[in-house]
Amino acid sequence: MESVQNIKQRFEIIGNDPKLNRAVEKAMQVAPTDISVLVTGESGVGKESIPKIIHSLSHRKHGKYIAVNCGAIPEGTIDSELFGHEKGSFTGATGARDGYFEVADGGTIFLDEVGELPLTTQVRLLRVLENGEFIKVGSSQVQKTNVRIVAATNVNMFDAIEKGKFREDLYYRLSTVEIMLPPLRDRKDDIHLLFRKFASDFAHKYKMPAIKLDDDAVKYLQNYRWSGNIRQLRNAAEQISVLETKRDISLQTLMSYLPSDGNQLPSVIKDKKNDDFSTERDILYKVLFDMKSDLNDLKKLTLELMKNGAKVQDINPSLVQKVYGKSEETAFFEEEPRMEVIPTTHLTEQEEFDDGDDDTNYLFAETVEEEEVLKLEQKEIELIKKSLERNKGKRKAAADELGISERTLYRKIKQFDL
Repeated sequence: MESVQNIKQRFEIIGNDPKLNRAVEKAMQVAPTDISVLVTGESGVGKESIPKIIHSLSHRKHGKYIAVNCGAIPEGTIDSELFGHEKGSFTGATGARDGYFEVADGGTIFLDEVGELPLTTQVRLLRVLENGEFIKVGSSQVQKTNVRIVAATNVNMFDAIEKGKFREDLYYRLSTVEIMLPPLRDRKDDIHLLFRKFASDFAHKYKMPAIKLDDDAVKYLQNYRWSGNIRQLRNAAEQISVLETKRDISLQTLMSYLPSDGNQLPSVIKDKKNDDFSTERDILYKVLFDMKSDLNDLKKLTLELMKNGAKVQDINPSLVQKVYGKSEETAFFEEEPRMEVIPTTHLTEQEEFDDGDDDTNYLFAETVEEEEVLKLEQKEIELIKKSLERNKGKRKAAADELGISERTLYRKIKQFDL
């Protein structure tokens, strides 16, 4: 049996990371069997190499090897591509067609991005895995195939199963043996080795001297995040090889070819502004808060008029300043406290009490008591009626005069059937 090093050289797998070596070992061990294999790992880590190793070391090596990118085939035609179709089975089916499972009989099929398969296709694939049977699109005849399936995915399969996007029974059929390839950022010692290999390949391809990195550039290369993994590293090596006239690459030059956030952790999302509502719940809270503020505005205005026996247009701004401690423009937009503090100078002797403070005595009284609710409503009705009459039924003008929003006035009109 060939060694891991020989297999890596044959399939041009660069690196000596223990996790990478373990993945190659597992591929070599399962190759002689017909066990289904699921290759997992991030996009760009080189998952396509594992099924090639498995096929070349299996008894099917003389059969066909077909690689299918499941994510690149439209949902409406994926069944036809995999299982074939009969003439006239759908619009455009001018003739019968053999699918990949029929063509690859006796060989190996590599299903890349298997997590993107539609649920209906997953049912068909499960049947192939269980008993080797499939039916062409538009046919009723059951056909047999002897195909070894190796699948790969870069998605979290357990999340996909939980969300109902992937069948749990199919997952366990595919992942009899699971081989995980590590991301490039976990193979720091292999990064510079891979870069040198790519630089050498592009130097030969474009007939120019190979580029070289200085020490600072090498350190930056090894600590970079490489979210695109080997594919991103290869692209960076090709760009620098083609575009740079100098063959000695400094840190500044290397950084100019890589996104600046590559070696940073995911950014923290700033807190949303108070007026930024992205959910229905936030919007509902805002509406309720506005309604409460409008109600407090009306209460304040009504209580002030009751205390002073004044009409709306007769409210003295200085009186508003005296009672609320602020200007007329802001006095009616502050939430009314549940308990109102009233100086004893405005009370009768029977209402005074001593709170232990010799300088000032206060009485805490509830703003609205149950026995006063009816009187308060009557006053509200009278005020609203008078304001509407004065403004000839114009709600906006009446609302401005009452110091409340037009929406609150409209709600009061409906509530009191005015």
